[in-house]
Amino acid sequence: MAKLVVDGTEIEVPDHYTVLQACEAGGAEIPRFCFHERLSIAGNCRMCLVEWQGAPKPIASCAMGVMDLRPDRDGTPPKINTKTPSVRKAREGVMEFLLINHPLDCPICDQGGECDLQDQAMAYGVDASRYQENKRAVEDKYIGPLVKTIMTRCIHCTRCVRFSTEVAGVPDLGATGRGEDMEITTYLEGAMGSEMQGNVIDLCPVGALTSKPYAFSARPWELRKTESIDVMDAVGSNIRVDTRGPEVMRIMPRVNEAVNEEWISDKTRFIWDGLRSQRLDKPYVRFDGKLTPTGWQEAFVAAKSAIEGVSPDRIGIVAGPTASVEELYAAKALMAALGSPNLDIRAPHSPLHPSHGRASFLFNSTIEGIEDADALMIVGSNPRKEAPVLNARIRKRWRMGNFPIAVIGENADLTYDYVYLGAGPQTVAKAAGNLPAGAERPMMIIGQGALNRPDGAAVLSTAAKVAMSDGLVGEEWNGFNVLHTDAAQVGGLDIGFVPGDGGKTTADMLAGGVDVLFLLGADEYDLSGAADATIIYIGTHGDRGAHAADIILPGAAYTEKPGTFVNTEGRPQTTLRAAFPPGDARADWAILRALSGVLDKPLPFDSFEQLRAAVYADYPHLMRLDAIEPADPGTITALASPGGQMASDPFHSSVADFHLTNPIARASRTMAECSALAAARTGEATGTDG
Repeated sequence: MAKLVVDGTEIEVPDHYTVLQACEAGGAEIPRFCFHERLSIAGNCRMCLVEWQGAPKPIASCAMGVMDLRPDRDGTPPKINTKTPSVRKAREGVMEFLLINHPLDCPICDQGGECDLQDQAMAYGVDASRYQENKRAVEDKYIGPLVKTIMTRCIHCTRCVRFSTEVAGVPDLGATGRGEDMEITTYLEGAMGSEMQGNVIDLCPVGALTSKPYAFSARPWELRKTESIDVMDAVGSNIRVDTRGPEVMRIMPRVNEAVNEEWISDKTRFIWDGLRSQRLDKPYVRFDGKLTPTGWQEAFVAAKSAIEGVSPDRIGIVAGPTASVEELYAAKALMAALGSPNLDIRAPHSPLHPSHGRASFLFNSTIEGIEDADALMIVGSNPRKEAPVLNARIRKRWRMGNFPIAVIGENADLTYDYVYLGAGPQTVAKAAGNLPAGAERPMMIIGQGALNRPDGAAVLSTAAKVAMSDGLVGEEWNGFNVLHTDAAQVGGLDIGFVPGDGGKTTADMLAGGVDVLFLLGADEYDLSGAADATIIYIGTHGDRGAHAADIILPGAAYTEKPGTFVNTEGRPQTTLRAAFPPGDARADWAILRALSGVLDKPLPFDSFEQLRAAVYADYPHLMRLDAIEPADPGTITALASPGGQMASDPFHSSVADFHLTNPIARASRTMAECSALAAARTGEATGTDG
């Protein structure tokens, strides 16, 4: 700990603090543009100048550590002043310099109302400038379809450069030239290649980098802000949904140190235009081979006619990636009322099952725990595509040093160095005993690409065997981790949304094992094998499931309903309704409740509050929001016993195209443009190709 005196008050702070952090710990307000807690120190802007008593001139508080401050001659702690006339004059001078070339376009700038430069010019600026020269102009750069550039506004804080290089691990941005000729650019003016590039919009303290899809759409004071959770992957990033009237205008990150820190992926941030496009806003029933819009009563009568007379074991439901726990609970209750054991939320061939114990399907080390690990093996996963925010956490740990990483599966660019061991299951079997010497907290990440295949059970068992033999699992540390890609999967496994005794799996139902098939937002499967079944689709978009459906019951998107989601590490979190569903669309649980009444098997709840109370009563751990219920690591020992025969086919990531993984993404023009750019960069085909 280090002692110093800030504005006359003696404080004690950790010795790794900068003077800026120490001053803020002492209650002082320090302006800054270039400094950011999660980025390296640049010391560019000089706005954070403070007075160190005895120093000949003000010091940049962001770039000086408290341990570099020598005590006064009388042995008393060093004294820092943040409110003296000299500090005020220094900051006014810096602000005057920053505004020399900054254009006067605040009224038309999208950063207006949220601009650090605007706020600090009001607090620390003066009402006139001594500079009469013409302002310099800088040509705008094209850096992709997501980030809009007006580089004349740039003050060269280099936050964007440091983020791209350090956090995202894709050094697209850099500086060219010196002095007045310095410019931030992508060198060849190509699109940025990171899946997290949108975070530079939040980092930019001026209006140089803003959201291109959101440009000139709204002002911040017009928007209603709703805290929610992202469902584009299984990380459960904390987000804020900004709406104006019935429309979602933008999605922003919220800080949660244990989950996403303050970053979100581009799919999370820019998916909002897909919430407006290709929406299902009324029920449909197929007559004479053609889907025809109807009312709710007619659709329910058609569903009842399809179900009547069908044996319960020939009725089934498959849930999709964005279903909340409450909807799954209601769907499970409806199947139980119908006497059907056929329900599943897992992908075909997935070996994950709640009977194996919760530790068998969770990210047991936790996302925050990645920073405590000292070795990592990735099996059948590409975290950069499947969970970019989690991948950034892995990179953060890798940059700390002494973190060997090995990969079995795709030999892809993950933004950090690793040792490539092999492509398929046979490499997993040989991985035992390859733990780096001295590793005390090693971890393994098993992706869905290793599990969602016919030999998935054998791969999971073999991986558990390796984890046990290499000491990944112990009393104080569980390094056995399953990385999910679907936001709904862990919650579904938690409440047992899997086939009952004698029930059919997803693969069985899709292969024609049922005569009536409910799809609860499930659009990612080939439905050709179920062509003879009556398909009842509950979902939001006119996607694959709706195209194959005989009856469509329009549901609500994740921004249009409250719900509980459990992320890949087992952390329950809740979404809140930010907008209302379009047209006649209704919340999925309400559709299931109304349908149960028509089928004369009413479910025992009439409101969302009653439904949630029933869920929490049956599964109390879901009530403890933002807390992870500890899982018994002993179950992984049992998981290692079955064994089985593994195929020789190499692992492939379960996410082929990061930008087009669900109906909302496929309805988004922004995501389609990003997908086309990514395909042009790699030469791969996309889902947008005709």
